[in-house]
Amino acid sequence: MRYLVTGGAGFIGSNFVRFLLRERPDTEIVNLDALSYAGNRNNIADIMDDPRHVFIHGDICDPDTVAGAIEGIDVVVNLAAETHVDRSIHSDTHFVRTNVLGTAALLAAAVSSDVVRFIQVSTDEVYGELLWVDPDDRVSSTLRFTEDTPLAPRSPYSASKAAADHLTLAYHVTHGLDVIVTRCSNNYGSNQHPEKLIPLMITRALQELPLPLYGDGLNVRDWIHVRDHCRGLLAATEYGKPGRVYNLGGDTERTNVSVVKEILGILDRPADLIQYVQDRPGHDRRYAINSSRARSELGWEPLTDFASGLRDTVDWYATNQDWWENLDSTD
Repeated sequence: MRYLVTGGAGFIGSNFVRFLLRERPDTEIVNLDALSYAGNRNNIADIMDDPRHVFIHGDICDPDTVAGAIEGIDVVVNLAAETHVDRSIHSDTHFVRTNVLGTAALLAAAVSSDVVRFIQVSTDEVYGELLWVDPDDRVSSTLRFTEDTPLAPRSPYSASKAAADHLTLAYHVTHGLDVIVTRCSNNYGSNQHPEKLIPLMITRALQELPLPLYGDGLNVRDWIHVRDHCRGLLAATEYGKPGRVYNLGGDTERTNVSVVKEILGILDRPADLIQYVQDRPGHDRRYAINSSRARSELGWEPLTDFASGLRDTVDWYATNQDWWENLDSTD
């Protein structure tokens, strides 16, 4: 099989490319990435000489670049996206361009080629927000997003991802393209840009700097280790049904403040480093994923427990300071 992985030098993309090369030795990968601030050659430095991996520095919005990259490809996995909510609030132009127009360019090219399957990697944020409940309350397990939950995005970022999802599914109906949309909960793990909550808090705690936490810190997120997400993407590629949406959740709900305190505990840093700051506009109160469809149809489930996954992540940032210390950040 020949894969085109877009955004393959980013956080999830680079982890997925390495995972695919390891788990499917007969796979060849074309990795297309624009190398914006979140894309980093260092993320894929260890596989640049692998003969099964070809890197192309290019923009998914450029039809000529996409046409060249998609030639001879069996499966497209679209991980190229602008993803940071705060940046989308400041300016949404890049989000609409990459997430909507870029996806449209890829879909059009897929229809014109011999692509067997198109995987659109999306987010639980397209569903909007859930009623807040304490993560320790057992009733919370019945109040989660399913694939039938109406889309109700509340930020420019999530709105652009919802638009891309609609486009992808429309191509299945209109053009008969074999597509699958995956919607995942919050990822964490190695190589994640330190604008995101977990790496931001780890890197600042390592430097004993204040940890800025929005609002009261009680926003709830469902966390999944990037390895489990990669396993889910491969399962969707190999076993998913055309035109289906699959939710991939970690089944690990935590308040933001509890995650930050766990990080401080691992690093033996004081809780008074936490600095509560003004909440961002439209900050969704809670996300949680029901992954029962993926479990039953794909034979997938998350395997990494949060405590060990978080400790591994903290250890990675602690031993890879040269990777993150000079990166652009919005902290």
